[in-house]
Amino acid sequence: MAHAYLPTGSCISCHASIGVLVSVLACSGAAGADFPGRPVRMVVAFASGGSVDLVARLLAQKLAERWGQQVVVDNRPGAGGNVSAEIVARAPGDGLTIYLCSASFVVNPSLYRKVAYDPVRDFAPVSLVATVQNVLVASPGLPARTVKELLALAKERPGKINYASTGSGTSGHLAMELFKSMAGIDLVHVPYKVVGQAQNDLIAGQVSLWFPTAPGALPHIQAGRMRILAVAGAGRSPALPEVPTVSEAGVAGYEASTWYAMLAPASTRQEIVGQLHRETVGVLRQGDMQQRLSSMAVEIVASSPEQLSRHIRSELPKWEKVVRQSGARVD
Repeated sequence: MAHAYLPTGSCISCHASIGVLVSVLACSGAAGADFPGRPVRMVVAFASGGSVDLVARLLAQKLAERWGQQVVVDNRPGAGGNVSAEIVARAPGDGLTIYLCSASFVVNPSLYRKVAYDPVRDFAPVSLVATVQNVLVASPGLPARTVKELLALAKERPGKINYASTGSGTSGHLAMELFKSMAGIDLVHVPYKVVGQAQNDLIAGQVSLWFPTAPGALPHIQAGRMRILAVAGAGRSPALPEVPTVSEAGVAGYEASTWYAMLAPASTRQEIVGQLHRETVGVLRQGDMQQRLSSMAVEIVASSPEQLSRHIRSELPKWEKVVRQSGARVD
């Protein structure tokens, strides 16, 4: 479902319906000098309500204010993000269709037998917007309070300790598979269809471990319903500064953050990509935006297009190896 964000002072009744707006976006052009000049569609990889959608809505509101144009958040869930990626890959390169994707963007080419886009060839990188830490949490009943204690316990009980995920190929599943591989331990995967069921079973002790993202897990960690062992990023989380990274805690070199990036179709002119980058970074550097995202345990990156390009190219082989070793397949 699409949601329009209006510039300050706008009235919804003064604008075309979203159905007309989308058709306008499909056939309009934009010149770098007066960009955007028309409403912009921000395609989002997942349904409303998740952390990537929340970040998209904050960005859309701020960009609408800066541009004096509507920014329509167009949620296109399906096939783990493949539906949205294909839409953007085929969109005109006029800068009026932009894409906020998650890390599934670089996982899916390995996870699915066939995807209708190439993550490198079909997109113009704009900015790595933010990262969200996965967190390694344990059921309160598990007799391990640190990563080192967990590793020792897992080696004593190979194949006896289980872990939850919200499905094969999801960030939590692959984060744990990478952890298993690098630590040399054997854990049993228990996939769930919904977050709530995995969460409840961990709290009840039906499963022992989980690798959720920090925003959803924080309330349960703070209430003592889950025990946090480590965060999965390259550095500590500002929201959990006392908690070590997995790498610090005993699995050197481990890193498995979830991230969100802004992309455009590959045919987008460089001057428009540059303008999109400047506006996106400008929004991310606003004090109220930083405060809001920080409160959600979202860490702003605001990279250059070149840095995002290198990040995508490095993430593709990393997750291809993890998917191959885990045997995960969706189709």
